[in-house]
Amino acid sequence: MKKFSFIKWFSKRRRKTHSFAMRRAAHLRLGQRGETLALRLLRELGLEFLTRNYAGDKGEIDLIARDGAVLCFIEVKTRHRQRLARPADAVGPEKRRRLVKTAHQYLRELGRPPVRYRFDIIEVVFAEGRCIDLRYHRNAFTEDEIRRPFGSVFPAGMPEAAAGAPPDRG
Repeated sequence: MKKFSFIKWFSKRRRKTHSFAMRRAAHLRLGQRGETLALRLLRELGLEFLTRNYAGDKGEIDLIARDGAVLCFIEVKTRHRQRLARPADAVGPEKRRRLVKTAHQYLRELGRPPVRYRFDIIEVVFAEGRCIDLRYHRNAFTEDEIRRPFGSVFPAGMPEAAAGAPPDRG
């Protein structure tokens, strides 16, 4: 029977943990590079940068900028290489809900200013260490889409308030 060696077991375990930590660190660095490129793009387009990585109770907003009188809450999605799906596809309904809630928290902290705002997504794709694709989706989604993911259930032209009213039995 083979003798158990704690030292061998521990060193193998440490290598596995170390490689996971290295991959995680590389993933975070890639995300930071993507945010830096996205920030540069926003400045070139004339947007005023306000803050980066705003952390609220419900989540984080990568970038917050101002486009004239409109406040922009921006999610940056960075990928290492092009896959079948676009990076923006990773911003699903649950992530969008968290972004909206976090944006509301940010606005509360500012004292709820009467300002228009929108939700944007920037996609960054790297290959062989270079950015090969950078796309900016202005107004990528709205709060109404979050509240009613399948659109209105009422027929076109029918006001929603009237749709819930009992029929007139005159």
